[in-house]
Amino acid sequence: MKSLIIYFSRADENYAVGYIDKGNTEIVAEYVQKLTGADMFKVEPAVPYAKDYKTCIEEAKQRIGNAPIKEKLTDISAYDTVYIMSPIYWGTYAPEVETALEGLDFTGKTVRVICTHEGSGLSGMPSDVKRMCKGAILDNKGLAIRGAQASQSMDVVRAWV
Repeated sequence: MKSLIIYFSRADENYAVGYIDKGNTEIVAEYVQKLTGADMFKVEPAVPYAKDYKTCIEEAKQRIGNAPIKEKLTDISAYDTVYIMSPIYWGTYAPEVETALEGLDFTGKTVRVICTHEGSGLSGMPSDVKRMCKGAILDNKGLAIRGAQASQSMDVVRAWV
């Protein structure tokens, strides 16, 4: 089986952890990659978010429904399993993740959801992924990792993968 990790992550100021050089979701995505050998695709906003957390989350709210990204995947046919990973912004994945998923053919693919958060758990991310990934087999046991614990989550990720 060939796997792909589609993830959004943001460094700079993060809730409960302060300023970081690497985003919490990216740390967890690297653990998944190490454990599965999956290819990785980082979703990057066309316009970077502000460095401070409060401004960033307000920008994210404004981007819901219109979040351009630098590069878009066009074909995921080579993959059997797709991991979709994001921090929770406004009750679901970052708006750029939706842009990244638009137009991809998920028919028959297993989709697994992982988020980082600071208290909201998976929130609405699984239902939104299901809506976007038509034809996919959604693994209902998504994984929610507190961002403040991302760097110590390898064992949790190992048990889940």
